[in-house]
Amino acid sequence: MDTSTKRNPHLTILISALILLLFHITAVASIGVNYGTMGDNLPPPLQVAQFIKTRTTIDRVKIFDMNLDIIRAFAGTNIPLSVTIPNGLIPVLSNLTAARQWVGSNIRPFYPSTRFEYILVGSEVLHWGDAAMVNNLVPAMRSIHHALLKSNFTAIKVTTPHSLGILNSSRPPSSASFQFGWQKYFLTPMLEFHREAKSPFMVNPYPYFAWNPKDNNFALFKPNPGLFDPATGKNYTDAYDLLLDAVHVSMKKLGFGDVEIAVGETGWPSAGDPGMWWCTVENARWHNLNVARKAGSGVGTPLMPGRKFETFVFSLFNENLKPGAADERNFGLFRPDFSAVYDIEIMRQSQPGGGGSAAPAPVTPTSGKQWCVPKSGATEASLQANINWACTDGGVDCSAIKAGGACFNPNTVKSHAAYIMNAYYQAKGHQDFNCDFSGTGTVTTSDPSYGACKYTA
Repeated sequence: MDTSTKRNPHLTILISALILLLFHITAVASIGVNYGTMGDNLPPPLQVAQFIKTRTTIDRVKIFDMNLDIIRAFAGTNIPLSVTIPNGLIPVLSNLTAARQWVGSNIRPFYPSTRFEYILVGSEVLHWGDAAMVNNLVPAMRSIHHALLKSNFTAIKVTTPHSLGILNSSRPPSSASFQFGWQKYFLTPMLEFHREAKSPFMVNPYPYFAWNPKDNNFALFKPNPGLFDPATGKNYTDAYDLLLDAVHVSMKKLGFGDVEIAVGETGWPSAGDPGMWWCTVENARWHNLNVARKAGSGVGTPLMPGRKFETFVFSLFNENLKPGAADERNFGLFRPDFSAVYDIEIMRQSQPGGGGSAAPAPVTPTSGKQWCVPKSGATEASLQANINWACTDGGVDCSAIKAGGACFNPNTVKSHAAYIMNAYYQAKGHQDFNCDFSGTGTVTTSDPSYGACKYTA
């Protein structure tokens, strides 16, 4: 156990910063993505498949149903596609005859032209399913697997994604375990199946859903003292590693520490309802960029060093028909017109460290100077939220807008926000996504400086 890390939080922060720097200079080669369709403005599947194939390094796609248009669209692309059997079909498909009929009708006509990777038997069944779904989940997984083998589709694997509601606890990871009621009758036989079938145990670790203000840096891969686990001597500086190790410990306690883990979903929204200041373009970009880099880096986690985790980010598009709060509709990497909400270095023509432009093509700097200012319709509440974030987590020097500062007058929220938003935009490299501010910022070529208040450019 490295007691020096435990005793010296400043050293821990330094190590954390160095690790993040290593991630920052490592380009993202590829990542999987969840392709949801809860929108009335989304592009046709054929366009989506060609966009992914020709314009991005996304190397695998997961969908939440058996959408035949999407299945056909990915034919001939050589992009692995994972499809999902609806939860309601699980009881029926526990029967081997029904499973073979299902494979014959839904997989055989399209394979191998469409390169199926996983058949996902339901989604978060233990969390959302009724008794019939839960009781028949493992039998259905076995039946579908057997039906695939009978058809000689040996390359297609079977799994099912789980919410982390299956865990009894996760902090510290050494104390983690699966919910007691699910261990013996559901998760043990499921893990036995995964070991036999050589398929991964798939989980959906979302640091976002466990976010709280005190854990902001911990959730977002930013330097922090970390959480020390005295039982293992490991120090965790991000929630993502902590959640994965909590799953691993829970599996190991049942005797299945050798089974691979895949990440079915994880993500961060770029916008939310008023007051949800943690839902920003920059936070979403930084979270997903680090997840993507970690997925292919081989760094692993404190308890699983050197392991890679097949990972699907949520999600491909912002989906305007998703119910609930605004954050649910803003998890996308792209808008429906294929313009990037932000860049996590998956565009084929983008460079490491580049920003996500309003279009998928790389940003072409103009010959003149540019400044970031509030949009005309931005509310005072949203602009004040921009100021609050930039002056704290954003790292902007805000002394100029304080009483006596060169930009204090006029003493209005809009004037102060303009100065602060531009300061952040310039400090971060004046890429378009650095002026998004949840849709409240815009880039201008007109110098907003006045009097002694000088805006940098």
